[in-house]
Amino acid sequence: MGDTRNTYSEMLAAVQAFHDKHQLRQHGGEDLPYRVALMAEELGEISACVTKGKTQEALAEECADLLILLIGTAIAGDFNLEDAFWSKMGRLGDRESRIIEGRIRVSEFRET
Repeated sequence: MGDTRNTYSEMLAAVQAFHDKHQLRQHGGEDLPYRVALMAEELGEISACVTKGKTQEALAEECADLLILLIGTAIAGDFNLEDAFWSKMGRLGDRESRIIEGRIRVSEFRET
């Protein structure tokens, strides 16, 4: 656990190096619909960890897989995920929460 690699820029550089090493851009690995399918697959693996009572270590590994895919999708989509994160967190901070069916929800709650 003593690893000091913890900034977004270091994670971005590591994922970019992975993309470059395997030439993902040149071989369809940065195709956005393909990346969405990969993220859905990883989300399913996260779900399986939770619903099947797998270890915390297994859950952490699957969450890391999804994070790596998200960072790679930012690379493929040519946007700054760190900026998008902080922008969204700012908007979320202004939202109200509600209890819906016994669980908290923080959303825009648009009236229809």
